[in-house]
Amino acid sequence: MSTKGFIFDLDGVIVDTAKYHYLAWQQLAQELGISFTETQNEELKGVSRVRSLEKILAWGGVSLTEEEFNRQLQKKNKEYLTYIETMSEDELLPDVKRVLYFLKEQQQPLALGSASKNARLILHKTGLFELFDAIVDGTNVTKAKPSPEVFMVAAEQLGMAPENCIVFEDSLAGIQAANTAKMMSIGVGNSNILQQANRVIATFTELPNPELEALIHH
Repeated sequence: MSTKGFIFDLDGVIVDTAKYHYLAWQQLAQELGISFTETQNEELKGVSRVRSLEKILAWGGVSLTEEEFNRQLQKKNKEYLTYIETMSEDELLPDVKRVLYFLKEQQQPLALGSASKNARLILHKTGLFELFDAIVDGTNVTKAKPSPEVFMVAAEQLGMAPENCIVFEDSLAGIQAANTAKMMSIGVGNSNILQQANRVIATFTELPNPELEALIHH
């Protein structure tokens, strides 16, 4: 039987938590008197919390003391977590559940490779936690994508060679990380942004079970 390691990013691939980050950042920006648009929010996707706040402050021409900066970071995370607490299986992106269960039935090892420090909580909330053989998140790795660290650690935990792993990603940095790791990269989302991927799908509905089977035997 053929085996591949399937590695999934979290935000934008399994669930769309970007909207919650947006609401939390927007709240913070408003309190600091900074106008903050959804277009600007696109620039924060896949960017660390610290760097995101630096960008927002620069857009508003606001400067904060280090102490106040850290306080705002904590406040934003607290706000974000209140949204996460309300999450359920309804938040899963189209066909994610089918794909994960099909791969599980085919006895393929599954890993999560995400920068999110809240990944485990989100997987519990959406009922997927038990499906993953390895969870590598912001608490396990220090280097952000496009560094391949998160995917290399995931492959290691699955006991798979990198060239036998397939990565699902929604960000350009994530695709670059997968490519650097010599893994097959499948972009989920906008093909204009993700053109460096080996293949791009808009959503998992474009990846029926026979095609998943073909990936396993690829």
